[in-house]
Amino acid sequence: MLKNLPQNKGKIVLGLLLVFLLVLIREFETQLFYDPFLPFFKSDYAGQPLPIYEPIPLFLGLLLRYGLNSLLSLALLYVIFEDKDMLQFSGVLFAVFFVVLLLTFFYILSFQNQNYLLLFYVRRFLIQPIFILLFIPGFYYQKHL
Repeated sequence: MLKNLPQNKGKIVLGLLLVFLLVLIREFETQLFYDPFLPFFKSDYAGQPLPIYEPIPLFLGLLLRYGLNSLLSLALLYVIFEDKDMLQFSGVLFAVFFVVLLLTFFYILSFQNQNYLLLFYVRRFLIQPIFILLFIPGFYYQKHL
């Protein structure tokens, strides 16, 4: 692997840049996205009522954040594996996961007001690039079978 290091400097730099951009999204989340649940889940939320939220701006904020995280994650997958079929498959997975998670999120908000832990984890999958942590080792294993 170290023998290929000079040949892969560009890929390494681009990969690190993409990871840095993911970190920047997390760092500036309060300025970039409407999410009244950020301060709620950072506080001692047990026993507290859910914050008042506006559904349309919340949806748009989740869509924007998930979209940015997904695009950067897809770019990172392409830099690592350089496989367009894998990229298309990942894009479909990201889209399907978004729809399922978003529907689950708003269902929990509407009908399960006391289940904060489930709401917290579904929201976590929507706002954090967790799927990339699953896709990289999974696709690496798939490629090297």
